[in-house]
Amino acid sequence: MATSFQRARSPEHKQQRREAILEAATKLAARDGVRAVTLTDIAAEVGVHKSAILRYFETREAVFLLLTADGWQDWAKAVEQALPGPTDPQDVAAVLAGTLADRTLFCDLLAHAPLHLERGVSEQEVRSFKLTTLDAVDRVIRALTRAMPWIDRSQGTDLIAGVTAMAASLWQTSNPPDTLARLYVSDPRLAHAVVEFTPRLERLAGLLLAGVARHADQPGD
Repeated sequence: MATSFQRARSPEHKQQRREAILEAATKLAARDGVRAVTLTDIAAEVGVHKSAILRYFETREAVFLLLTADGWQDWAKAVEQALPGPTDPQDVAAVLAGTLADRTLFCDLLAHAPLHLERGVSEQEVRSFKLTTLDAVDRVIRALTRAMPWIDRSQGTDLIAGVTAMAASLWQTSNPPDTLARLYVSDPRLAHAVVEFTPRLERLAGLLLAGVARHADQPGD
């Protein structure tokens, strides 16, 4: 919903403006996909001129990189809550897949962050993003080692890297643009390209965990 703003002057109003920008970007990206949203689109949704957005964010990439950082923290919190103590590796795979499936915008952002978003912002913004991400990864690792005490930090790091990379890729293939979706429906030979995100991600996460379990001499199922 577009809203008309006067220029924000107080710290409180400036914070409100930043939050309105992030909320608008979230809404548009969830509806249309990250790739399709421009800074002009965000400005129109907020109800301001594009130049007003540039007072808060240098580029559209800066907006979405901040949302990606928030997404990492939100996902870490969900994993912490879902894995309070020891459990079976397959249950961990289900938790990782399910918490990511519940955060489709985060999965979309995961694909764009290394390819585009990190390359369109300042060095300081990249540093801030990386530090926030590292904190979230640490939180997820601690949750994983609580759930599976037999894995070490290195294995937890690799597991997170693998699962999030698969989530980023699978989200893109499971949400094709209309032209590809119509093609897949019209040509049965391309049925393999139709991917169901959650079950595929859970199966792949389970395979990763089974490999980690075997390496650690633990049962994989």
